[in-house]
Amino acid sequence: MNWVEMSESSKKDLVEEIAIIAGLIAGQVFYAGNAVMSSYLMSLGLNPLTLIVLCSSATFLVLSPISFLFERHQWPKKLTKKLMVQLVLIAFTGVTLFQSLILQGLKMTSPAIATAMPNLAPGFIFAIAWAFRLEKVKVSCLYSRVKIGGTLLCVVGAVTMSILQSTTVQPAEEVPLSSLAPDGAFDREKIIGCLYLVAGVFVLSSNIVLQAHTLGDFPAPISLCAITSLIGVIITGLIELGQYHKFDIDWSRLGVGSVIGFSLLAGTVIGTSVSFNGWAMKKRGPVLVSMFSPISTVVSVVLGVVSLGDTIRIGSLAGMFLMFTGLYFVLWAKGKEGYLPIEEVVLETEDDTEKPLLV
Repeated sequence: MNWVEMSESSKKDLVEEIAIIAGLIAGQVFYAGNAVMSSYLMSLGLNPLTLIVLCSSATFLVLSPISFLFERHQWPKKLTKKLMVQLVLIAFTGVTLFQSLILQGLKMTSPAIATAMPNLAPGFIFAIAWAFRLEKVKVSCLYSRVKIGGTLLCVVGAVTMSILQSTTVQPAEEVPLSSLAPDGAFDREKIIGCLYLVAGVFVLSSNIVLQAHTLGDFPAPISLCAITSLIGVIITGLIELGQYHKFDIDWSRLGVGSVIGFSLLAGTVIGTSVSFNGWAMKKRGPVLVSMFSPISTVVSVVLGVVSLGDTIRIGSLAGMFLMFTGLYFVLWAKGKEGYLPIEEVVLETEDDTEKPLLV
């Protein structure tokens, strides 16, 4: 009987492991497809702020019933001023500011670069958490040194990719004399786009650290995402109205059905990914979840080349390689250190090098 129970348990674990891996891969593929589709819609004239409003509205509609069914017992009994401020800050930084920067950077670069830059997040989160004493670092510790080195490698990779991907190459006979100026070899728009992306990832990293604090008082991640999506829609809508005095959608080029269909699809993908990643983190921890993030970059490269006619240069691939290497250095060090639940990150303040970086 014991052998039978052990066999059933091992089968269950195997099925769960396969489901986690398959789900994480599928999530990254969907994310890459979403980036490529967003780039296409913006090339047709769709305003990035309008895209945020539409997709975040769909995310709220998808996640709201799920959060009510499964998390309503975890909602706080009282909405304090502190929690209200945290929700607004998370919504502004995570929905409005982060997505605005990422979409603007995506518009000026390519889906491949836009999906590669978020791999900077573990390094940024480590630096921010270290600054706020959520992550304790001992230079004498091997794992701390590896995390610092991995973070620097990620930054070097991002700089390399942004500079080399923006380098324009022309045949010698077609190069005018004016292009021999010092800044003539670089595409200024792509460099600025990369800066938008790096700023967006930094905002995202700060947002994740803020969420770590908020989840201590509001331990319902799906509900948190749904509420902040709604607040983000309101903030983004007000900003767009204040800036453009209208919701700028060229229905003649885009089509009502296409925009609504994409918004619902994107909202479903985002909502499902958030829910699944939360479940996978509970089961296997954040290190395993983060290790799948480069898949979206590879998929977006293929989709961008096939569907949008994008080009990828050797320098850009070299930058991606440096970023991925730095990412795995950080994740390896965190995996060796282990991780603690979010509540312990928020509550514990004593010196400890084993506090979580990726939450």
